[in-house]
Amino acid sequence: METTLEPLAREGDANDIPEAAVSEAPLSEEARREVMTLLASIFVIAACGLIYELLIATVSSYLLGSSVVQFSISIGVFIGAMGLGSHISSYLQKRLLLVFILVEIALGVAGAISVPLLFWAYAHGTAYWIALYAALITIGGLTGLELPVLTRLLKPYGSLRTVIARALSFDYVGALAGSLLFPLLLLPSLGMARTAFVVGALNVAVAAWNAWVFRDKLREARLVMGCCVVLGVVLGMGFISSLKVLSFLERGLYEDEIIYSAQTPYQRIIVTRWREDTRLFLDGNLQFSTTDEYRYHESLVHPAMSLSGRPENILVLGGGDGLAVREVLKYPEVKQVTLIDIDPRMTDLGKTFPAFLEINKRALHDPRVKLVHEDAHKFLERNTQLYDCIIGDLPDPNTDVLAKLYSREFYKLIRRHLAASGVFVTQATSPFFAREAFWCITRTLDDADLHVAPYHTYVPSFGDWGFVLASPHQLHRERAKVRVPTQYLTDTLLAELFVLGRDISEIPIDVSTLDRPTILEYYLHNWKQWE
Repeated sequence: METTLEPLAREGDANDIPEAAVSEAPLSEEARREVMTLLASIFVIAACGLIYELLIATVSSYLLGSSVVQFSISIGVFIGAMGLGSHISSYLQKRLLLVFILVEIALGVAGAISVPLLFWAYAHGTAYWIALYAALITIGGLTGLELPVLTRLLKPYGSLRTVIARALSFDYVGALAGSLLFPLLLLPSLGMARTAFVVGALNVAVAAWNAWVFRDKLREARLVMGCCVVLGVVLGMGFISSLKVLSFLERGLYEDEIIYSAQTPYQRIIVTRWREDTRLFLDGNLQFSTTDEYRYHESLVHPAMSLSGRPENILVLGGGDGLAVREVLKYPEVKQVTLIDIDPRMTDLGKTFPAFLEINKRALHDPRVKLVHEDAHKFLERNTQLYDCIIGDLPDPNTDVLAKLYSREFYKLIRRHLAASGVFVTQATSPFFAREAFWCITRTLDDADLHVAPYHTYVPSFGDWGFVLASPHQLHRERAKVRVPTQYLTDTLLAELFVLGRDISEIPIDVSTLDRPTILEYYLHNWKQWE
């Protein structure tokens, strides 16, 4: 006669069953359903835990910059808190199923409110670090409690060897699922706040599911399921209103009215307006103000275009707003402009957003302009075409991803794509506020076997701002002339751009490489002094 094991018959006594007594016993249909419920729960909670970890690190990177530092801190503290939670689980002896369900409910609530909490705290200055560590320790600690408790709940269903193997395999695969879902689906389609509410709802759903499956063995099953239903409704309402809530909290980060916001796989895009002034922010960093952007873009484009001989084939790296392209198209000899911007949402704004169309003069609709949505480094690696002028209108090197676009290796790629008389120009942050970073860019270009000519101009929204010209041939700055209509530049002023005062003059500095991105260190150190 076949014998079957009925686990969790009496909650709290499961750990008293010897492994030898259960290792070979076949499971009943009900027991198999319970096993699959617990294993599926491990898969889901592992995915949720990994997403929480990435989500908090992403919020910190957006608000504070320096993605390497923020991800390292967030992941380190989160894992440490998981270890603490795992240790605490050893003191839990009774009602393990109820403990697990309550942990899931607590995780769902803490995870769902984590993003709004961090945005609120950031608007209150020093409160951010308190909120960050509180979220990491709370969510990490609860996440660390889950697996040990579930493993002990699974113990009556098989040998210890089998239970641990199954639990860990479902945990690892669940973590893989979370790591893929977050950047590829959740973040780009839902954004940060909605992702938090969706994942929080998943934790609550796991609690409700377990309460239903084990309803005959859990005295509080109905109460728990009722609580989960109420929380599900609350989290659903939070999901629906999260965009408004986040926009309200995000307004505290910006002085002016937010007229457009979007989270893409690459960055957070914010557009603000005050009277006639429209501003673009990427990951919280100002990219331009319509009141003075012409000063920046004219200074970026025209010295390089003037010195490149007959500029027919132009490459623009970054600048999806179309403003640098607007200046390039002023030259009648231009035959083709290739614009490389990794984010399609950014070029869509440049082509369709009324405020952008007004200032870029519909530049991205010009038939001479070709849009390529690709990482600039990868584009240069696979492409063999030569260009008369290459314009680097890239964001500041405030993350490890952006730092590679200011490395010696990247500049060597640039050199390979310059025609014999070609000229490259890059924005180079502020020579006054970030003096080390400015000269690091200049020094790195020089180390890439390019002749360099650093210069600067004053842009009211940014302050004193720097650029660097570079070319395989000697640059004759005195030959630079303004050959097209401008609002700001004149021949006299153009010559003065290359005059650098003593307080921004050259200083000894290290070269930035892919292996050691010193530009990131310099940039973060320089700007931190002005916070």
